[in-house]
Amino acid sequence: MIFLMPMTFLRLVTTAFFLLAAFPAFGQSVAFTFDDGPSLEETPRLTAAQRNQALLAALARHKVKAALMVTVNNGANLPEGLVLARAWGEAGHAIGNHTMSHPDLHKSTLDQYQQEILDCDRIIATLPGYTKWFRFTYLREGNTPEKRDGMRTFLKEHGYRNAYVSLDTSDWRLNDKLVEVLKKNPKADVTPIKTAYLAHVRQRAIAYRELAYKLQGRDIPQVILLHHNLINAMWLDDVIAQFKQMGWTITTPQAAFNDPVYQLQPDRAVAGQSLLLSMARTLGLGKFEGWERLVDDGDFEIEALKAQGI
Repeated sequence: MIFLMPMTFLRLVTTAFFLLAAFPAFGQSVAFTFDDGPSLEETPRLTAAQRNQALLAALARHKVKAALMVTVNNGANLPEGLVLARAWGEAGHAIGNHTMSHPDLHKSTLDQYQQEILDCDRIIATLPGYTKWFRFTYLREGNTPEKRDGMRTFLKEHGYRNAYVSLDTSDWRLNDKLVEVLKKNPKADVTPIKTAYLAHVRQRAIAYRELAYKLQGRDIPQVILLHHNLINAMWLDDVIAQFKQMGWTITTPQAAFNDPVYQLQPDRAVAGQSLLLSMARTLGLGKFEGWERLVDDGDFEIEALKAQGI
């Protein structure tokens, strides 16, 4: 395991050179992962089963193999929700662990948080596609050295891979806006939200690609975080098509995680976030150009929609 410690920019370049030599350069690729599924939340336009099928259909049309990170109490604790999760495994997608009830590690004890993982595992281990991957809720890996190190030891002892995210999005924020608008008027024209969403994903993709070059001196296979929600049920097809139009290729989460960059463990007192953003902060890059658009939770797009009266 390679650890990232606070270092000078010269050491950053040395690390980038080492990894570049170990892993030949290649074109930009992205792997799709979906958190918090399967969700049985009631939404306008599509039922839970219809949302699930729309997501799977979009992935199938583009021949994409993804990962569903299951939060059991969102639906998989019920027979009708477990059926939706099973459909992902049967379609050839990986099934990973995202806890039982999505607690915040910063607000939980280490024992409570680890029990959530073990309880989730007992349910999802019965599903096809089950994989020993764990994704931290809120991408928070511990706000004390004891929690951070305790979780790293726990994952290693139980054979879990940290299912890192490199390309983080605020799709959940735009999904909240979409649901809000459609609840007020189920027939509303939501084209402006679709346009804002696609622009948001594009902006984040370009920004994280540039950050990878700052840190590693090369393209890395990006792992994108999306959610099992209405906005992706409606427009995942367009998201995937946009990546292809940008010249990106689609890879699998397994292939992406085989890149040595996903072996790194940024050494921060408050660990977590996008792996790339965490690396940048560990290495002391500070407020680099464009950093604010990676941490604004979609504020830019929401404000732009408000300016349009949405």
